[in-house]
Amino acid sequence: MNRRVPTALIAALSLVAGFAVAQATDVRALGGAVLAAGAAWCVGRSWRTAGALRVLVVVLLGAIGFVASHLLARTPLGPWPSVLLVAAALGAVTWVLVDRRH
Repeated sequence: MNRRVPTALIAALSLVAGFAVAQATDVRALGGAVLAAGAAWCVGRSWRTAGALRVLVVVLLGAIGFVASHLLARTPLGPWPSVLLVAAALGAVTWVLVDRRH
């Protein structure tokens, strides 16, 4: 049985942790660094097993989600729910494209 933490979980938590760090420190670049470190870890971990195309699709969708969370944060939904929604979507897509056995 494979007991490793799914890449999808790390991808989703990277988005949430990056936002939390940016909020807590009031330094957006620091939050971005946390997000970038999480993304780099996910890419490094799954490049060989999932393949370049799947990983690049997830990275692209993560970037789109990052922008979407900023746009959604300006709606009545608010910032934290927006980040959590996008993180859940990113985690689901990552699980389907990277973690799930094909």
